[in-house]
Amino acid sequence: MQTLTQFKKQLTVCASAVALSVGALFSGAVTAADTVTWKVQSHWPGSSSSYEDSLGRLKRVIEERSDGRLKLDLYESGALFKPKQTFEAVSRGILEMGTISPAYAQDKMTLAGIASGLPFAFRNVWEAAYFHQGLGFEEMLREEAAQYGVYWATDKVYPTEMVIKDPINSWEDFTKLKIRSSGALQKFLTEAGAAASYIPGSELYPALDSGVVDGAHWGAAQGAYSMGLYEVAKYHVQPALNIAGTDVIIVSQKALDKLPQDLQDIVKQALDEQFWFRTNEYLYKERITLAKAIEEEGVQINTLPDDVQQRLTEAAQEMWDEEGQRSERSQKALTMLKDYLTELGYL
Repeated sequence: MQTLTQFKKQLTVCASAVALSVGALFSGAVTAADTVTWKVQSHWPGSSSSYEDSLGRLKRVIEERSDGRLKLDLYESGALFKPKQTFEAVSRGILEMGTISPAYAQDKMTLAGIASGLPFAFRNVWEAAYFHQGLGFEEMLREEAAQYGVYWATDKVYPTEMVIKDPINSWEDFTKLKIRSSGALQKFLTEAGAAASYIPGSELYPALDSGVVDGAHWGAAQGAYSMGLYEVAKYHVQPALNIAGTDVIIVSQKALDKLPQDLQDIVKQALDEQFWFRTNEYLYKERITLAKAIEEEGVQINTLPDDVQQRLTEAAQEMWDEEGQRSERSQKALTMLKDYLTELGYL
């Protein structure tokens, strides 16, 4: 038989448990038994290769590892918000997760231009991957995004390469181009002498087909192939305009904090793994996709003449310094980049 003292203690424990449960309810916390669904809007159209390869994969990994306790409800580009509104929607917690190009967050993130990829900097994908994960650039991005309640995770690093209707055989050919672009590359191409403008992915094919633009970049071979761009633009331009973390997965820190610790760990681990898996998978698929486009679509490689490459490199390096002036953080990142490129023998 319980003593009065034991009974009082039991009542106290029960009351504390009830108070904690009620507090969790009103604070919006999620218990271990709850099933949570996150709205996730992509900047990729559903037809883009990365919509399934990146976002579809992340959905499968998180739902499997969480035993279905965390589900991702995917929306393609523009379904809920315009692509450039996604960062703000995630920042405010209206969306739990989204994907963007860093260029879409330039008004908030002073590192966005460097994250989008400074033109003609890296020459190999592994160099950009090490800059992010080995030298600490990814952590710098994460720290800046945290100021806006956003958890930042680069999806992959990969080359950005143009497709064009007519080959570039001279500097004059380049300066006549009308190119669909975005972010730092849009600014670079314009300052270098071409006419670059932003067009949403959903409008890109008709713009290229109708002659509104003469060329575009949407990733590299995979992006161009999945969007049907090779149907109307038969020249694939190399070398890459840049190699960078041009796709980013952003998570609302508010939504992340509401999850039980084990689900938070699952999300973060999945995002960390995603970087390496998708970077390597993308490289593999780039090789086979470009070969397929050459064989089936009659695509030709247009290697820029040496003098054009030299003039573009000179224009690019002037732009690098402009990006470094955006903040102390961006200047630190630029200095780190230049030191790295010097070690690699490129500067």
